[in-house]
Parts: sequence; structure tokens; C-alpha cells
Amino acid sequence: MAEAAPLYDTYSRAPLRFERGEGVWLITESGERYLDFGAGVAVTSVGHSNPHVVAALKEQADKVWHLSNIYEIPGQERLAKRLTDATFADKVFFTNSGAEALECAIKTARRYQFSKGHPERFHIITFEGAFHGRTLATIAAGGQEKYLEGFGPKAPGFDQVAFGDIEAVRAAITDATAGILIEPVQGEGGVRPATPEFMKALRQLCDENGLLLILDEVQTGVGRTGKLFAHEWSGITPDIMAVAKGIGGGFPLGACLATSEAASGMKAGTHGSTYGGNPLAMAVGSAVLDIILADGFLQQVRDVALVFRQGLASLKDRYPDVIEDIRGEGLLLGIKAAVPSAELLQAIRAAHLLGVPAGDNVIRLLPPLVVTAEEAREGLARVERAAESIRASKVKKTA
Repeated sequence: MAEAAPLYDTYSRAPLRFERGEGVWLITESGERYLDFGAGVAVTSVGHSNPHVVAALKEQADKVWHLSNIYEIPGQERLAKRLTDATFADKVFFTNSGAEALECAIKTARRYQFSKGHPERFHIITFEGAFHGRTLATIAAGGQEKYLEGFGPKAPGFDQVAFGDIEAVRAAITDATAGILIEPVQGEGGVRPATPEFMKALRQLCDENGLLLILDEVQTGVGRTGKLFAHEWSGITPDIMAVAKGIGGGFPLGACLATSEAASGMKAGTHGSTYGGNPLAMAVGSAVLDIILADGFLQQVRDVALVFRQGLASLKDRYPDVIEDIRGEGLLLGIKAAVPSAELLQAIRAAHLLGVPAGDNVIRLLPPLVVTAEEAREGLARVERAAESIRASKVKKTA
């Protein structure tokens, strides 16, 4: 009898074991090279083993790793200043993950209303298809039954409405509403972008009703859509924003950004983190921003994204029996499959290309933001190879 695995059985892992990475490539223990268009689910934003980021980590590792927020941490102040200079925000709280950043965002919104004399205003309007993390609060915010099942009563204070339905949002606002939480592009939910008109309407509703607009830019942020943050495409700003994934380039790092007004209720002792904002994370986050904020970098992301998107649209036209639709913004793209998405993902993986499954029968393609047009075309060739193999398999079955 085989020995039981020592890990929790919470993941259905692909039978692949990667030993090292180089840019947009991952290499297995046996030396096989895979084009990584999953990027650890939009995490390795500046590629694997990026020399600038590796150097920053090594330099800091020789100094001090952990200090605790009992003391001042200069790296936090530097990175927070860079983030506030580049965004709407005035204040930053550093975390280790996206779920923690969302927890901070939710607490910030509730605490704001409490500090203004409205303790009854703790409900947050969220959207069907959302994914905000795996804590008890964030699975309640996401509202998906498959993540809620078996974990006891759903945490109160989250009111879900249909994604993109502004009248449903308006109808859901009550005297208990504190804010509205949305992903500008639903990633896990099937790469579904909110329209600029919808985002503007949400901003207006918040302004009219004394609510806080909270954005989950954990997956869409730090250049993923071709702007530093996805909400910039809509010409609006939030009051609070959760960030993670790409900001650390693979190192566990998240942040909750807010205006001074929105963060005004978060006084000493109201929130904390043992590891959040540790010197190693701050050094890596700042090195990632060096790359993302460099002149011309985001334009390059947009240029390559256009090549990739157009190529995928061409494949959709040529393989309508395999690819139903192409969705997304920038380098957050989704293939809605005309066959079971697991079948297409398996075929893509057989072509040594890595993608990420999502809801609504979609496969996400999220290459590192340093991907070149040539590498994007190589990815397209591998998607085509996968589509051709599925078509050939269909023909064989019907022969």
C-alpha cells in the first residue's frame, strides 16, 4: 500500500515538477522547457529569476530579514511613497497575500463608517462570479457556493448582485451599506471585464450615497492590463484598493491602498501583521516597481498584448469548434473554450505551454509582463498546435 502524502489534499496538481525558471520559461527536473503563460496565476510579473529582483533580494538578505512592525522599517516608507506617488492613494498597509489585502480593505471600509458614527453600515455589495480569496470573510465576499460549502455559516455583511447590472446595485443599497467591492476584470470568474461605463456608474453611486468604492486589483494590478492599475482605463479612482500577486514578482507581498479619508478610522491597534512589510518583501517590491515604472515598459506591455490578442482572435476564427471567444484586457486574457476547458488545457500543456483554468469554461493566459512579441507568437503557435490536435482527435472519433 502506497504511503499517504504528507500534504493536505486540497490541490489537484498537474504531474509537472519544475526545477528552475528563466524569464518566461520554466524547466522541469528532466530538462523539458515550458512556456509559462500562467505566471503562477499572474504573480511572476517580471519573469522568473529576474536579475534585478534577485540582486535586490540577495542584497537585503545579507542585512536583515525580519523586524516586526514594532519598529520603523525604512523600506516600507520608501515603497509606500512610490505607490502613493503613482496612484490615487495617500496611505498603504502591507500584507503577505491578496486575501490579507482584501481583509484590510474590508476592515478599512467598515471602520470608516464606524468612525463617522454609522456602526450599522458594515454591509458591502459584491458581485456574482467574484473571487476575493480563501479566508472566511473573502469567501463570503466572493459568494461562490463551492468555496463556502462546509465552513459553517457564511460571514454576514456581504450582499451579492449580478455583475454589470447597475440597477441591481442601486436596489441593493440600504442604510446598512458601507461600500461596493469589485474586480475591474473578474479573473477566476472567467476573465470578465467590467465596462468603463459600469465602473463610472459605481463611482457615482458611491459618491451619491456616502459609500466607499473598493477595488480588488490583486490580479489586474501592477501593469497586468497595460496600465499600472486596471481602473485607470475607466478614468475613475477608488477609495480603497487591494493589491498583491504581481507586486512581489513571486515573493509573498500584498498591500491595501487608501485615501487619507477612507483610512481615517484605522488608528493604532485597529489592525496589524507580524510579517507584513518585512524588509525582504519591501526590497523585492521596490525592485519590481523599478521595472514596471521604467519609461516605456507599460507601452511595451500594451504593444505585445495587442499582438497576442490579435493572434488569439485569428485562432478563434480558424478554430471555432475549439475556441468560442477571446476575453480580457492587456496580458490578462481568456480563451472561452468550445470544448471542455480541461480538454483544451491538457492539449495546451501537451504543447509545452502553461495556462490557468478559470470559471465559465475559460483558460487564462497570463504571461510575465516582460514577454516579447516573439515569445507571444511562440505561445500562439502552441495554442494553434493544441487546437489542431483537438480538431484531429474529433475527426478521428467521427471517422
